[in-house]
Amino acid sequence: MDYQPILDKIRKEIEVYAHEGKQADYIPALARVNPDQFGLCLNTLDGKTYRLGDSATKFSIQSISKVFSLAIALSIMGKDLWQRMAKEPSGSAFNSLVQLEYEHGIPRNPFINAGALVSADVLLSNLDDPEAFYLNFVRTISGNPTIDYSDEVAQSEQSCSYLNASIAYLLKHHGNLHNDVNQVLHLYCRMCSLEMSCEDLSRAFMAFAKSNEPFSHAGVNLTISRVKRINAIMQTCGFYDEAGEFSFLVGLPGKSGVGGGIVAIYPSRYSIAVWSPRLNAKGNSIMGMKALELFTSETEESIF
Repeated sequence: MDYQPILDKIRKEIEVYAHEGKQADYIPALARVNPDQFGLCLNTLDGKTYRLGDSATKFSIQSISKVFSLAIALSIMGKDLWQRMAKEPSGSAFNSLVQLEYEHGIPRNPFINAGALVSADVLLSNLDDPEAFYLNFVRTISGNPTIDYSDEVAQSEQSCSYLNASIAYLLKHHGNLHNDVNQVLHLYCRMCSLEMSCEDLSRAFMAFAKSNEPFSHAGVNLTISRVKRINAIMQTCGFYDEAGEFSFLVGLPGKSGVGGGIVAIYPSRYSIAVWSPRLNAKGNSIMGMKALELFTSETEESIF
């Protein structure tokens, strides 16, 4: 299939949403991003690449980073990781303290903040230099050695991470955080600050789209079964408390971030990444969500 005419058509159709929503402003560095940007990149397993707009512009991937940290943590701990976090949709805000307290310090899934803090804790406990390991892993699977953290975003995020600190201390109280809280928060904010383009993300997630092949990249080794399980969690938990809506409208496993990025995969076919900073009330990119909904509708391709 030649996807470019479909993408060009979608770009025109979503223009009506161009000024809806606003960029994340609770992190000062993200509030300063130009919200009127849009990029998309699609990579297929047969080697074709399709692009739209600002596909090469780097942005803060934020919670998309949680897929990478989960892959590393699962590679390290295997099935024992699921004793420290569950695999269920949260049904609550991604930064809920109430749910974590009610469930005795076991995060509902790896993609809410509590789960990602536990993943960061696993990396700190098992890697000599987790920041360097994480960065090398992402550079390797994306094929871009220039990818890096944003000091500005990481410092901005950590300067106002009061709620994440509360979550971390509650995890610590329940014995589900083994390292110093400040060290965990620092690593978590660094991972979220990673800057990638749609082209970078689409290439990186090809490793997850190739779900029938063993996963072995930069010291991160996962069985075919575990890659498929990561994809399953992306399907059920990848969009905060809008995962059901994304499954209903788009029908692909994926992950979003409050930087305005969304990446999704069709296993054994393609990986697609889209970016537009203006968010809806749930923290997901308005134009990104609509673009992916139209894409799977126009192509009549989804996993269902």
